Order: sequence, then structure tokens, then C-alpha cells
Amino acid sequence: MKRITRLSAIAAATALLWSTAQAQEAPPPPAPADDAQPAAGKSALEAVVITAQGRRELLQNVPVVVKAFSAKQIEDAGIKSTQDFVNMTPNMSFDNSFTYGNSFVVIRGVSQINNADSPVAVVVDGVPQSDQKQLKMNLVDVARIEVLKGPQGSLYGRNAIGGAIVIDTKSPGNALEGFAKVDYSSGSTRELSGGVSGALVPDTLMFRLVGQTKGSDGQIENSYLKKNVDAVGHDNLLRGRLTWMASDTVQLDLRASTNTFRAGATWDALIPDGDLNKRRSPSSNVLGKTEGYADELTFKADVETGLGTLTAITNRAKLREKFVGDGDFGNPVDNGITGAAQRVQGKDRRTTLTSQELRLTSPGNQPLRWIAGLFYLTKTMDFEEKSFADVNGDTAQYDTAPVLRYNVFKNKASAAFGQVEYDLTPATKIAAGLRYDRDDRERIDTLNAGTRVDASFDSWQPKLTMTHKLGADALGFATYSTGFRSGGFNTTAADQPIFKAENLRNIELGYKASFLDQRLMLNVAAFHSDSRDFQYFYIKLLANNSLSGRIANIDRVTIKGLDLDLRYAPLAGLEFDAGFGLTDSRITANAAEPSTVGNHTPKSSPWKATFGAQYTTALGDGLNGFARMDVEVRSRKYWHPDNILVSDGMTLLGARLGLRGPRDRWSVNLYGKNLTNKFYYADVNGKTYNGWAAPIVAIGSQAAPRTVGIELNYKL
Repeated sequence: MKRITRLSAIAAATALLWSTAQAQEAPPPPAPADDAQPAAGKSALEAVVITAQGRRELLQNVPVVVKAFSAKQIEDAGIKSTQDFVNMTPNMSFDNSFTYGNSFVVIRGVSQINNADSPVAVVVDGVPQSDQKQLKMNLVDVARIEVLKGPQGSLYGRNAIGGAIVIDTKSPGNALEGFAKVDYSSGSTRELSGGVSGALVPDTLMFRLVGQTKGSDGQIENSYLKKNVDAVGHDNLLRGRLTWMASDTVQLDLRASTNTFRAGATWDALIPDGDLNKRRSPSSNVLGKTEGYADELTFKADVETGLGTLTAITNRAKLREKFVGDGDFGNPVDNGITGAAQRVQGKDRRTTLTSQELRLTSPGNQPLRWIAGLFYLTKTMDFEEKSFADVNGDTAQYDTAPVLRYNVFKNKASAAFGQVEYDLTPATKIAAGLRYDRDDRERIDTLNAGTRVDASFDSWQPKLTMTHKLGADALGFATYSTGFRSGGFNTTAADQPIFKAENLRNIELGYKASFLDQRLMLNVAAFHSDSRDFQYFYIKLLANNSLSGRIANIDRVTIKGLDLDLRYAPLAGLEFDAGFGLTDSRITANAAEPSTVGNHTPKSSPWKATFGAQYTTALGDGLNGFARMDVEVRSRKYWHPDNILVSDGMTLLGARLGLRGPRDRWSVNLYGKNLTNKFYYADVNGKTYNGWAAPIVAIGSQAAPRTVGIELNYKL
């Protein structure tokens, strides 16, 4: 692995030197006016615009490793959820398990922890999504997705230790337009979405209204109950946006959304022998369920001043997720992790978030450019937990069962940040960023006389980047960046009440270039990161047979790797995209478990490769045919610090075949995901970290099997 990392760095450096030899100094281009536009040349690649650094820039001009998806790419690839675009992003994975809204994301070896801060900042329409349950989402009417890799703390804050995800939905405009989409796929999955946009007062007051409803009978059968565990009763979304151009210098946006859902939960299967590559079905006698909602209201104001654009964003969100399911994952015939004791578990998690951000951004057409801002967040989470003996296998038992734990978690987070960018020469620029984050946290144990414990965590997060243009179509960059993930409290205080904050430092060397008249794009970067107090999550079985989610720390982790992204359009209508991610994430110090030193970190995969090919051809009378294939190759995955439980690598295949009408007014697409019906677990928990005495070695949450479907789209 060391040799591979050295070769990666040598390859990146060689590319830089080769381009320097051919370079001609060129000033940076002006900020583009459109989100995406064709570059020069008949078969040139689409020029994608991103906002990763707080202003509109071409993807190829930004000295950050970014996997970006334009509106056209989102439509072509059939991206409809968080899972879809993460599958296409190297050095990143996303797994949905345990409840309908629960997910684990891993980016460059830094992993998600349940009921705490994510390793990646998620920003939707400029609003930080400050709760883990906001990561899994249905993507409807989306204009752009950006995945920034590496610490982005100076601009994005405490959750950006591994990177950031920036999602922008489509904006309202003057033109009256709309869309409708019907989707039917395996498991009798039904999805209907639509929207309308236009002007109430031309050039002054515009609106956009979007809705979606989804339901499914599911595909993963419980072998004991003979019912599907992944059924979706409903998943309904309604989102509205009103934009008021109050004057030539003032734009006001009001956005509101509501999402309600009801679906399955706790569909883990028992794995008696620890073989993670053998098909096992859930066999619990309790059919779990998840229900909840997410309501959000945002007000945004952009005011042009003599100094720059002043932006104020106020957000209020209320989230709830309640689940009830099997607590032993077995049944009266086949014992689960608690032996013969049959258990039911459940949690009711209610969260309220209020955030305010003020940001001042200088004009982009001057040698010295800067961003400065303040951020404040208050968060309250009521967390009720129950675990009790199973009497009749019915989830209704939860309503009358005694409360096991009831904690109230409070968090006040504040930050000040800034970034300065300066053109040293027409070809060379330097950027420096700095952010200070402080988290004040409190846990109130309401069942223990309201016992309160509190702690504060803070960190300075500097970032420094040097960028040099290597000609009109190439640049090289070197970056030092840092990230911070706050510590906090576990839900049980007896043996592990608090977990420490995690800090990460990263050094990166990157290269971006376009060749062959903009028909070939190559981006590559090598990185080396050092993490202190690396956070990881596991589930522990307590003496009373209740399950408790735990967050713990590993003293030190070293991460080395490579990111490569390539797109190529050899001729009009034909396009290829490929990516490769290498992440060697190793434990280098762990006083709690010295035997794990040298092991891979939890939930990490050493490498991942992606490949896509699509072709569009005219069929006559304004009709176009479309075909796309996607291949994702994953390496082995290590689930716990002891590296005992390991999933084999795999190859996942997807495809789309469609017909499009004149000016893309309508389209019909056939699609398939996981076409070879590969069986694998999206999440695994083993007895070595969970502490159960039963012979069951592990439990695993099955990922979605093969899915095929048809979608019909119509645009006004």
C-alpha cells in the first residue's frame, strides 16, 4: 500500500511538471453566468459551474477535489437519492440500515457516527443540515450536487472533517414551466413527482412548488413472518419557494418544506458463523416500523453593498423519527443475540434546530477576494429509549412499555470564519482561510432527577492553498487543511459518558486539466491525513438485554490516498466518465485496544472504482435514443477496529435505456440497479464489540437487491 501511495504522488507530480513545461500564463476567467454550458467544440464536455468556495466558478478552476453533478448529469444518470450519487463517487460510501432514515456515510476513511455529528457537512440551498437524519434524502428538482473531499472546516465548519456535500435545488424564474414524473419499479415501488414554476409578478415575484409521493411493497422478505421488511407505507414531500426581487440590489427568498414517512425498521439478519458473503434473511418475529417527519422553514436575503454581497440565512427545522422493532433479531424458534429472551426495542427521537448565518462576499472580479461570516446554531434533541420483553410480537407494545432512558441533549454552536484569496500573478494565487468553532453541549437525564452534565469543545481550523495555472486549461494546487468534529455525550452514562472531539490535518497535492479541445477532463489528487481521537460507532448489549448505541475514540489514525476523476467525449453523443479512489486508513495508536494498531479503521474500504458510459443518438423526427451503463467496483470493507468481520469486494452494475422526444419535452426510460443481484450487507455489527453471549457472531442489514423499473417524464 505504501508503494501505491508513493506511485500516486509521483504520478500527480509528473503530471504537474509535464503541464508546466507546456504552460502559458493566463489570467483566471470571469465567473460564468450559467450553471452549465457547453464548452468549445462540437463534442466538448459540458462546462460545470459550482459554488464550492462560496462564489460561482467553473469546476476546473477550483483548487478542491470536487465530484460535481449538473442538472443534466443528474437526469442522465437517474440520480434520485443520496445513495445514487454516493455510489458514483470514489472514496465515499453510503449505507442505509436499521431505520428508514438512518444512514452511515464514509468519506476518505472518516466514518459516520449515529446520533451525533456527521463527518461531512451537508448544505442544501445554502442551509447547513445539522442533524445526521438529514443526510438521507430523495432528490427532486435538483440543479446541482457537489461533493467536496478533504477537510473543509474553514468555510463549512465543524462537520466538514471529511468533506462537504452541497446541493442546490432549481430556482424559480419568469417562464411558466413544470414537470411530471411517474416511476414504477421492483417491489411494486410507486413514485409520483411533479412541480410548477413561474412568475406572479414578472421580474419581481417568482415561485416554485414541487411535490413527491412514494410507496413500496418492499423486496427483502422476513423468512419467519413471510412479510417484506423494507416496505414503505408512504414517503411524501412538499417543497415551496418564493423569490422576491425587492430592488436591483435586494433579493429575498422564502422556502418551506415538509416530509412525512412511514416504513420498515430493524431488518438485520442473524449471521451465526460470521460469513458476511453468505445470503441470510431477516428472521425476527417483530416486523419493525419507522415513522416521522421533517419540517423546514428558511428565509434568505442577499443584499448588494459597496463592499460585496451580504447574505443572511435563517433556518428553523423540526425532525422526528420513531422506530419500534425486534430487540433480539430472532424469534421463538431461532434464538437471537439475547438467547431465549425475546425482546422489543424502540426509540423516539425529536429534534428542533434553529440556525443563523451572516456572510459578506466580496466581488469576484478583483485581485483580492474574500469571504467573512458568523454562524450560530441551537439544537435540542429529546431522546426516549425503550427495551422490554416481547409478549406478542406486536409493535403496539411500545406504547405501554416503561421508558428505559429519556435524555434531553442541548447544543449551542457558534462560529466565526473567513477566507482571503489573492492573485500573486496572473497565473498564481494564494488562499488562506480560518474558522473558529465552539460547541457547548448539555445532557439532561430526566429519569435520574434531571441530572445535568455539560462540556464544551472548540477548535481553530486553518486552511492554506496555493494554485498555479499551468496554461489555459490546467492548474496545479497544494493545500494544507484542517477539520474538527465536536465531542459529546452517549445516551448511557455508566461506563462511557463522553466521547472526545476529533481533529484532522490534511496535506494535498492536486492537478486539474482539460485536453483535446475540452473533450477530455482529468483531475487527480494525492493526500495524507492525520486524525486525532478518531470517532467510531458501535452497538453494545447491556446487562439488562437492552441495546445501546456507543461512540468511542481511537487515539490516532493515519490516512493516505488518491482521488482520480476522468471524463471523455470522443465524439458527439458519446461520453465516458471514470473515477478511482484509494484510501489507506490505518490505526496508528489506540491505548484502549493496542492489538488494533495497524488495522483498517471501522467501516473503511481501501479502494473503489467507478465507470460510466452513455450514448445519445438522433432517431429522426426530433426523437433521440439514450443508453447508459454504470459500473461500481468496491474493495473489501472492514467493519470494526479488530478487523475480524470483513465483507468481500464486489461489482455492481446499473443501466438505463431511454427514448426522448423533441427538445426533451418527454422521455421514457427503462433502468436497472444491481443488475447481477449481488447480495451484500449495508451494515454489520459483531459480538466482539457488542458484548452478547449468544453464539450468533454478527448481525447484518441487507442492502437492496436487483431493482428494475420504468419512468416517464414530461416537461411543460
